[in-house]
Parts: sequence; C-alpha cells; structure tokens
Amino acid sequence: MKNRHIPFNIPPITGNEEAYMRLAIGNHKICGDGPFTQQCCQWLEAQTRTTKALLTSSCTHALEMCALLANIQAGDEVIMPSYTFVSTANAFVLRGARIVFADIRPDTMNIDESLIEAAISPETKAVVPVHYAGIGCEMDPIKDIAVKYGLLVIEDAAQGIMAEYRGKALGSIGDLGCYSFHETKNCGMGEGGALLIQSDRYVERAEIIREKGTDRSRFLRGQTDKYSWVDLGSSYLPGDLSAAFLLAQLENAGRINENRLTSYRRYEQGLADLQIQGKIDLPFIPPHCRHNAHMFYIKTRDLQERTNLIAFLKERHITAAFHYVPLHSSPAGKRYGVFRGQDKYTTRESERLVRLPMYFGLQEEDIDCVVETVYDFYRRTCL
Repeated sequence: MKNRHIPFNIPPITGNEEAYMRLAIGNHKICGDGPFTQQCCQWLEAQTRTTKALLTSSCTHALEMCALLANIQAGDEVIMPSYTFVSTANAFVLRGARIVFADIRPDTMNIDESLIEAAISPETKAVVPVHYAGIGCEMDPIKDIAVKYGLLVIEDAAQGIMAEYRGKALGSIGDLGCYSFHETKNCGMGEGGALLIQSDRYVERAEIIREKGTDRSRFLRGQTDKYSWVDLGSSYLPGDLSAAFLLAQLENAGRINENRLTSYRRYEQGLADLQIQGKIDLPFIPPHCRHNAHMFYIKTRDLQERTNLIAFLKERHITAAFHYVPLHSSPAGKRYGVFRGQDKYTTRESERLVRLPMYFGLQEEDIDCVVETVYDFYRRTCL
C-alpha cells in the first residue's frame, strides 16, 4: 500500500483554462457579462433546456436572487431539508423568512417528499428541494404539492450539473434552480454559480436584480437610451476572467462526468462485499435518476465508527470527510428555523456518512488503495 497522500479533492483542469483566460485578458474585458460569461450562459441554456441561465458569483448569490424573485417577506415560511449547506437557508433568512425543516429520506439523503404537505402553513411561500450528491429529489410529487398550495419550487442543484431526474436536468424542473461552480464541484471556476429560470415572467427582473437593481441589461440591448435604479438588487456578476476558466470546463463536462462515473463504479464494485456483509451502506440511486458522481460516500454503523474510520484513513494519508451538521441543530438554525415533524433520519444518517476522495483524474490505484484501507479498518475492528 502506497504512502503518498491521497487528497479529498483536486479542482479539475481540462486543458484550455489558461488559454481562455489569456484571451479574456487580451479582450480587455474581465468584468462581468463579457463574451465568456455569455458563452457559459448559452451553454447552460442548451444543456439544461431552460429558458434563461444567468451566471452568478456563487450559488449562494443565485439563491439570494431566488429569494428576491420570490418576494420573500418577513414572516414567510420556506420548507427545505435540514441536511444542507447553510446558504440554502441563509438566502431566505436574509429576507426575513422562517425556515421550516423537514426530515430526509434515508436512501437518497434528499427531503422526504411525503412529509412536505404536513409542513405547509398559511405562511408557506416556497419549497426548496436540495439534490444531494447530484441525485434528484422526487420532483414530480413535489411539484404537484406546490401547484396544489400555490407555492414556488426553488431547486438547490448546487451539486447537480450534468445530472437528471426523469430525463430533465436538475435545476431546470422547478420554477427556479441554482448551480454551484465552486472548486469542489464537478465543473468549477473557483467561486461561482448560476441561476436557471424556467418562466419568462422572472427573466427581466432577474437581470435587474443581478445588475445592482438597474435596468442596465435592457440598455446594453438598446431597449432604452439610459439605465437607472429600478428595483432591489446587488452585484451578482462574476468576472469574465473566471467565466473563461469555467467555459473550458463546461466544454469538457461530458468528459469530466464520465471520468467521475468510472471512479464511482470502481468504488461501488470494490466496496460491494462490505455492504453485503452488513458493515457499511453504499449510495442508492433511484432508477429514474441519472447522477453525476459528484461524490462517493459510505455510511458506517454510527458516529463513533465514522470518527474512527476517518482517523484511520488520515493516519494512512487518505483524506476523507463527513458532511453537513444538520442546520436545525445549529445556533442559527434554532434561531431562524423550526423542525416540523420528527427528526427520524436527518441526524442519524448525517452522523453515519463518510465522503471518500472523488475528483476528475482520480487514479485507479488510488481508488484501490482507499478501498483496501477501508477493508483493513473493518478487518481490524472485527478482531
């Protein structure tokens, strides 16, 4: 077994990033909405078959734009899982909303769609399904519930690029959707994100919000002879230098995706016997979902076993990680939210989950080393 370090993540590099960034510099256009930004947006619209895609400076900012587009006000309620990143909740709390947390499904770690209706109150304005690990939530029943109660569906598809639910791109199924292009994601630009808009009625206001509350986009298209401050907004545009980096990756998204899926399958096959023996649980992919191998995780028996396994891997120069601490158990989560219903799975399943190294270009021998080390851990614990 090798002694060299196996990191948890390495940001992908596909080949044209530096050349495109040099072109951006040569264009003397490195601020927002330059030619590379436009090409990224066009790629996203074609790939997801969505009405409008707007590149943003982060997925967090895309979510904040959603809260503004949804006209979230003080006292409104927004339903989401507690097992998610803080940005999912923060975007709506900033507008004065109360977060209503619902329990997750233990198989996919996504919000349990059967519990959403019971979490609805007269103050509920939106449901925010989070597609954990690039595996789609059950969007059909979620949309049916939203239609029944007149709610918006805002997809947190931060981990969902190149993944699908029943043939539809994650992020393109609800009213609004958000991607992340953080360096830990399948395609990245260091920091960045995108807002996907399904209905024409949101497009013009989204452009205004993104441009600091001005109608500058209409001005640049020649639709007005000047632009001015017309609405709430902020600076949600990434620089074109960052977009140039991202475009090189989007153009190779299929190659990145297939490489990660190959690594995923090698992990899955290598660790299958441990699942058969009842030592661990492997991820579950519903047959109607096409995932993107954003991560590969295993579930241990309990929190203590997880802690021991992560330490065991670290001693052998392998970096593994747990993931979210449920938001409802955090100080801010208690202040700004409430868990409606029973926390049957959220805390229990979150305490079992271990993320193994996964990135574009991960070597087969490194995967085999990780797999063998996990087996070694369980051989030793069985002694």
